[in-house]
Amino acid sequence: MIRCIIVDDEPLALHVLEDYISKIPFLHLVKSTTNPIEALTLVQEKEADLVFLDVQMPELTGIQFLKIANGKAKVILTTAYPQYALEGYELDVIDYLLKPIAFDRFFKAVQKAQAVLQPAAAKPVAVAESSPQKPQQEFLSDFIFVKTEHKIQKVYLNDILFIEGLKDYISIFTAAERIITLQNMKKMEDALPTKYFMRVHKSYIVSINKIDSIERSRIFIGDKIIPVGDTYRDEFFKIIDGKNV
Repeated sequence: MIRCIIVDDEPLALHVLEDYISKIPFLHLVKSTTNPIEALTLVQEKEADLVFLDVQMPELTGIQFLKIANGKAKVILTTAYPQYALEGYELDVIDYLLKPIAFDRFFKAVQKAQAVLQPAAAKPVAVAESSPQKPQQEFLSDFIFVKTEHKIQKVYLNDILFIEGLKDYISIFTAAERIITLQNMKKMEDALPTKYFMRVHKSYIVSINKIDSIERSRIFIGDKIIPVGDTYRDEFFKIIDGKNV
């Protein structure tokens, strides 16, 4: 087992990672805390092999934590700020996860950690492979959190029909509602599993499983017609052709 600690000053972020870790059979959660000093003490006492570490924290930043820990545990950085990536890699982190973190991306990061910490045990096996006949169910329980005007909202990936990017925000469309969040398309695209979601236009990401039909360069999802941009057309139809029977 790989012993883990989660350090983040946002309780909501802690809950997301706690849920993700519970799904991975080779991870054992030692501590989940908003206190980086407490986590650092555990690392120095060699009580953990892997730390999921937020960068922006009031008492001790993630970068400061890394420097003090001095390699006594491997680290996966978790943050909403991509500008810290380079400094993190210079300090030999395993991976860098941008919030909101999708389970698909989280699992890739812990596979990297397993390859370093347990090289003999590391295998490229997906957690959900036990049900290959139901590909849509592989991420049924996975979700992301997005910031709306008044709250942070959980959005299940399997509920998403498509995402539309506007000038200063994006809209996430599900069958039940439209969720507006101050987010950019690139960051959202990176957070979604590429097996199920695809950027088809500068302003649109679609759930491939939710496509009803395609006519020329137009995608139909329910009563919504989504254009396929010239930049994305070849890659989109390559994916669709691969699913033809």
